[in-house]
Amino acid sequence: MTAATVLYFLGASLALTIAPGPDNTFIVAQGISRGRKAAIVTALGMCSGISVHTTAAALGISALLYSSATAFQILKFAGAGYLLFLAWRALKEQQILLPQGATDGRSFGSLFRRGFVMNVINPKVALFFLAFLPQFVSPGSESASLQMFLLGLLFMAQGVVVFSIIGWLSGSVGHVILKRPRIARWFSWLTAGVFASLGVRLALAER
Repeated sequence: MTAATVLYFLGASLALTIAPGPDNTFIVAQGISRGRKAAIVTALGMCSGISVHTTAAALGISALLYSSATAFQILKFAGAGYLLFLAWRALKEQQILLPQGATDGRSFGSLFRRGFVMNVINPKVALFFLAFLPQFVSPGSESASLQMFLLGLLFMAQGVVVFSIIGWLSGSVGHVILKRPRIARWFSWLTAGVFASLGVRLALAER
C-alpha cells in the first residue's frame, strides 16, 4: 500500500464524511438540541462503532450480511426498531434546548453508547466498509486484513475530526437559539423526526 494510495483513500474518506447524510444530520440535531459537548461525545461514539465494522470487514464477517438475506434483515429491523424507540423517547421526554454546559440528566457515557450502538447495528455501514476498504488494499497482498484494519482506523480518525467540527458548529447555533425560548420547544420534535426518518430509511434499505 503506497503513500499515494493512502492519500487517495483519505481524500475519498473526507469527501464521503463531509457529504450530507444521516450521520451528519443526527450530529447537527444533537448539537442544536443538547450543545457542543453532547454532539462531540455522540460523534465519538458513532466513530468508535467504525472499529467494529472495520474488524468485521477485515475478518470477513461482514460478508455474512452480504450473503445472508436473513442476517441482513434481522440486523436491519433491529436497528430500525432502536431508532424508532429513540424517536418515541424524544417525544415522551419533551426535550428542550439547554444552556451550554448544562445537562438533561443524560450522562456523556449514555450519549456515547447511543452513538456507538446506532453505528454498529446499521448493516448498511457494515456493507459499505466491506465494499469500500478492499479497493485500497494492495492486490495479492498477504497482509490484506491488516491493511483493511489500518485503513479503517484512518477512516475513523478523520471521521472524529469532521464530525467533531460539525458538532461544535451546530452547538454554536444551538447556543444562539437558546435566547428564543419559543423556538426551543420545537427541537424535541426535530430530534424525534431525525430518529424516525433514520429508522424508516433503514427499514426500507436493501442490500
